[in-house]
Amino acid sequence: MLDEKTIKTVKETAPVLKEHSNEIGKRFYQLLFKKVPDLYNLFNQTNQKRGIQQEALAYSVYAAGENIDHLEAVEPVIRRVTEKHVAIGVEAEQYPVVGETLLEAVKDVLGETASDDILDAWGKAYKYIADEFIRIENERYEELENMPGGWKGFRDFVVDKKEKESDLITSFYLKPKDGKPIATFKPGQYLTIKADIPGEKYTHIRHYSLSDAPRKDYYRISVKKEESSEQNPSGIVSNYLHESVEEGDVLSFSAPAGDFVVEPLDKPLVLISGGVGITPMMSMLNTYTEKDKNRKIIFIHSSRNGNIQPFKEQLTNLAQNNKQVDYYVCYDSPTDEDQREKRYNKEGHIDLDWLESILPTNDADFYLCGPMPFLEAMVGQLNRWNVPKEQVKYEVFNPVAILGAEEGQQ
Repeated sequence: MLDEKTIKTVKETAPVLKEHSNEIGKRFYQLLFKKVPDLYNLFNQTNQKRGIQQEALAYSVYAAGENIDHLEAVEPVIRRVTEKHVAIGVEAEQYPVVGETLLEAVKDVLGETASDDILDAWGKAYKYIADEFIRIENERYEELENMPGGWKGFRDFVVDKKEKESDLITSFYLKPKDGKPIATFKPGQYLTIKADIPGEKYTHIRHYSLSDAPRKDYYRISVKKEESSEQNPSGIVSNYLHESVEEGDVLSFSAPAGDFVVEPLDKPLVLISGGVGITPMMSMLNTYTEKDKNRKIIFIHSSRNGNIQPFKEQLTNLAQNNKQVDYYVCYDSPTDEDQREKRYNKEGHIDLDWLESILPTNDADFYLCGPMPFLEAMVGQLNRWNVPKEQVKYEVFNPVAILGAEEGQQ
């Protein structure tokens, strides 16, 4: 346990780290990659360019420091981080250099403000937090390796089928190259690919949500092709999968991981997604229409138009053939064909007035997935509808979910 002086120092200085979080995050990664260039193989370089990884690191440090005497308050963050670490293969021996580099970054950014006493306190706090991460991660490694069909590290899978779902999203059906059984998973979890791409200096690791119910002999992921824009570079791995990977090719994945999973409760299940956030929702929907016919499911999706939205036929058929499912879709820029054929329920974005008109009650379990602006809007609307925080769960396709940190959300 940490001594009282250390706890007091860390809690008092955590807001200072928050104030300078972005600079600390940037400086940390500059120093870390200079010391250990091989770590480029573990980190998402696109997120580095966008600044997302740096922001996530700094937020995690601040949150842990502010709650150093009761880490259970930030358990969702800890669980999410440890799941990501297990998925990419972080090992215990990598923690010391990270801690050492983090303190160097704090010193570089804060200068004389970061006294020896402050750095000493944060060094002790980091070790305390790291030991907890390592304990949880070792438990997860053992669990994944020992479960039926499980494995540790990365395993080769053959692309059995490649299927276009929309103009931007393609599904990949994956079967184990060794022909042995595969581990089951909880709907909402993801696979992690380690891609060796021709022309790239380092391997690239990415998480892709499983988009189907657990099956005996294959996994399915559905990947959006991330095109370049003024704000963001193109997605290295997603473009590689779309343009270069064909049926019969071999890809490497770690075992299913992730903490965004459905609780088996009795309340209605409301699945709300935007864009490619539909992928884990398809896994949840397919699973619960097969295993729990009594639970009401309301599936709501927001997309640009019918050319962009994936799984249209599957969703329509599921809703028509399962009384437990209500299916709604919003298009913010419907095509002429969408309008002629009345392919959508609402033009524009999901708003609270519309939600209240289609949902019989707010006493439901809400699962949200989509881009950050979409999630911020949805969480805000559910807050205004007085949905209890514990009944709202979400997945952010970022290194760490920081949504609603100021409001005390998850």
